[in-house]
Amino acid sequence: MLVQASQGQSGSAHVVVLGNEKGGSGKSTIALHIAVALLKAGQRVATIDLDCRQRSFTRYVGNRAAWARRTGLPLELPVHSCMKLGETMQIADNENSEFQQFVDAVGSVEREFDFIVIDTPGSDSYLMRLAHSMADTLVTPINDSFLDFDVLGTVDPETYAVTGESHYAEMVRDTRRKRRQLDGATSDWIVVRNRLSMLGSRNKQLVADGLKELSLRLGFRSVDGFAERVVYREFFPRGLTALDDLDEVTLGTRPNLGHLTAREEVTSLLRQLKLPLDERGRRRAANRAEWFSQIDKPLEVHDIIGA
Repeated sequence: MLVQASQGQSGSAHVVVLGNEKGGSGKSTIALHIAVALLKAGQRVATIDLDCRQRSFTRYVGNRAAWARRTGLPLELPVHSCMKLGETMQIADNENSEFQQFVDAVGSVEREFDFIVIDTPGSDSYLMRLAHSMADTLVTPINDSFLDFDVLGTVDPETYAVTGESHYAEMVRDTRRKRRQLDGATSDWIVVRNRLSMLGSRNKQLVADGLKELSLRLGFRSVDGFAERVVYREFFPRGLTALDDLDEVTLGTRPNLGHLTAREEVTSLLRQLKLPLDERGRRRAANRAEWFSQIDKPLEVHDIIGA
C-alpha cells in the first residue's frame, strides 16, 4: 500500500487519483495539468491510465509527446503507462490481467518517483475502487450542475436541500474508512466544480450550497476548477496545458486573453490542492529556472503548487 511522502515515509510516492463515476467531467484534463505542474516544479512524476477503453489520458500524453517531437519544444513528459483490456472470453481472467498490469505499473515507479497521478474510468470497477483506496489525494471533478451533483448526493426537487448520498460518495467513504483501518493514513478528498459558467446564476449558487452541506457530511473540500473555455479543448490535440509557454510557437496560434485567464485559474486550482512537494525537487526547479534566466529564456516554474 502506498503511503504519503508528507508523513515521513521517504521513498514512497504520493498518489493523486482522479475519480468520478460519470464521464465528461474533465478528469483527464485536470490529471495532465497536475502532472505537468509537478514536473515544472521539479518533481519526478509517473502517470497511469486505468480507463482501458476510453484512454483519454493516454491520448493526451501521447499528443504532448508528438507535439514536442514535431516542434522541438522541451515539453515536460511523465513516465506513463496504460492498462490494456483483457482479450479472453473469461471476465475473471481479463480482470486478473488488468489487475496484474496495475500492480506491476505501480510497483515499478512507487519507490523512484515523487508522485503518481492516476486517471480512473467513469464506471465502478475493482481497479477503480483499488485506486481510490490508494489515494493520498483524491480529486473528483464534477460539472457545475445538478445532473453531475447527483454523483455525490440527492436533493429535494422543491427546496434543493440535500436529502441523501449517492453510490459514488458512499464508495469513497467506504474506501477511505478501510484505508484508515489498514495503515492509519487519511486521504485528502477535493471536489472540483468544473466547467463553471462565467456568469452568476441561481443554479450556480444552489449547487455551491449543496456541495457545502455535503462536504460537512462526507469530509471533502469543495474548490472551483476550470471555467467553460474553448482553449481547454484546443489544448488536447497538441497535448498542451495552460502552464506551458503561451506563445505562437508552442500553441500553434496566437495566444489570447482566454489562454492567460486559463493559466490563472489552473494555477489557483493547483495551489488549493496543497500537494506536498519534495524539497529536492523544488531546488531542481529553482536551478533550472536560474539556468534559463541566464540564457534569456525565462521559465515559470516557481511555486506553481502550494505546499
